[in-house]
Amino acid sequence: MSVQPDTVLIFDTTLRDGEQSPGATLNVEEKLEIARQLSRLGVDICEAGFPIASPGDFEAVRRIAEEVGPLTEGRRDGRPMVIAGLARANETDIRRAYDAVRPAPRHRIHTFLATSDIHLKHKLRIDREECVDQVIKAVTFARSLCDDVEFSPEDAGRSDPDFLVQVLGQAIAAGATTLNIPDTVGYTTPWQYGELIRSLRERIPNADRAVWSVHCHNDLGLAVANSLAAVMNGARQVECTVNGLGERAGNASLEEIVMAVKTRRDVFPCATRIDTTQIVPASKLVSSITGFPVQPNKAIVGANAFSHESGIHQDGVLKHRETYEIMRAEDVGWHANKLVLGKLSGRNAFRTRLAELGVALASEEALNVAFAKFKELADKKGEVFDEDLQALVSDEAVTPEKEHYKFVALRVVSETGEVPHARVAMSIGEAERHAEVDGDGPVDATFKAIERMAASGAKLLLYSVNAITSGTDAQGEVTVRLERDGRVVNGNGADTDILVASAKAYVNALNRLHDKVPRLNPQLAV
Repeated sequence: MSVQPDTVLIFDTTLRDGEQSPGATLNVEEKLEIARQLSRLGVDICEAGFPIASPGDFEAVRRIAEEVGPLTEGRRDGRPMVIAGLARANETDIRRAYDAVRPAPRHRIHTFLATSDIHLKHKLRIDREECVDQVIKAVTFARSLCDDVEFSPEDAGRSDPDFLVQVLGQAIAAGATTLNIPDTVGYTTPWQYGELIRSLRERIPNADRAVWSVHCHNDLGLAVANSLAAVMNGARQVECTVNGLGERAGNASLEEIVMAVKTRRDVFPCATRIDTTQIVPASKLVSSITGFPVQPNKAIVGANAFSHESGIHQDGVLKHRETYEIMRAEDVGWHANKLVLGKLSGRNAFRTRLAELGVALASEEALNVAFAKFKELADKKGEVFDEDLQALVSDEAVTPEKEHYKFVALRVVSETGEVPHARVAMSIGEAERHAEVDGDGPVDATFKAIERMAASGAKLLLYSVNAITSGTDAQGEVTVRLERDGRVVNGNGADTDILVASAKAYVNALNRLHDKVPRLNPQLAV
């Protein structure tokens, strides 16, 4: 893939590395929805998943390649997004990845193998010579299938630089078109990492034949700083995720990378192709689908990112915005007027506003279902905000035909001095069930009633409540995290009744646990 010296390619791995966040497992329809928004955002390469991981992962990548791969609407270069699939350095993985991404007009195989001594000795149990041989074979085979091949030496941040020179040189000779240098465990510092990129580019023969890429983790809070240091030293692809999602402390945040490059054009001799007005819609979509809320003080996309509490700051902004704001809220997709619809609004207004928010429903039937839900919500609260619409649509992410557990009804009695009591009706498979249980509180009673019927054996790890908008009639958004047999899932639900939202979230999590499709961890040994 060719790249201009003044262009930084944005490689988004929200659907692959981001999904490795505990509880962030996404179904096919959710991945498709996020992929469509990434295309509108202007992402250059979308790493859609790890096809060998499971039949579900393969199907998700294949459908993204088929349905999202050809899309060009709103894209600044007029070309569709590259769809990439991850593969370990063996023919089985690589073939599977290629079969999944092949339907996309532009597709890539991304293969990797660890190169640090600690990984070679303790994980792969191979020596350096075997590592080099495996890289050559893997890249050669991948290139025989696909013209666009990316190679990553996993744990490059802790690898011997001299050995990296050897491995990467062989990868280029074997046909790799992109070389990605992962700081897999977030170990490096900006000056070290920048120097590593500069040194590798200078020392490796034919380094100019490949695009240099970086993939940084945030274990020390340095993922964005490390990525930007690499850009200053010649890297022209940055791998990142929306909201910085990812396992452990997460990945480099897409929105921070993009806005740093855009805002500091005086420092960075390059630009991205991202439509920054789509950043906030992308952030909200990913947050609502994964159930991972964005902290209020998060840069760019946090609720407080453009708020000014200090009187001095407020006075300065009113007199001249740039006194305390280095970028405009509108430039990243924030809207001053969030009140959009009411109970008298029609289908066209509803459809139009969803499109403006970056929400694309899969079918007319899906629109009808969402519109009916909107009317119900509008009757309850009168004024419906953007955040309400996004929560409403994401609440339907697990479609009824795919649900094993379905929430039906809830009655809770809670009175001062009395033991709270919940009666829950839900369907399991084709049968409707009922349960009545006392609890320490109304939520506890509700969850116990659901669990009595489901008998999942899951452990509750997290219960989180957020008000979507202000006011006593605001929808409550609830996130529930469950764990069973080492598997962690998030469930989310939204409703003006916080107890109903809680029940929906628990049932949503149960449906995710019910999906027993095995998945592999791409960090496991080959």
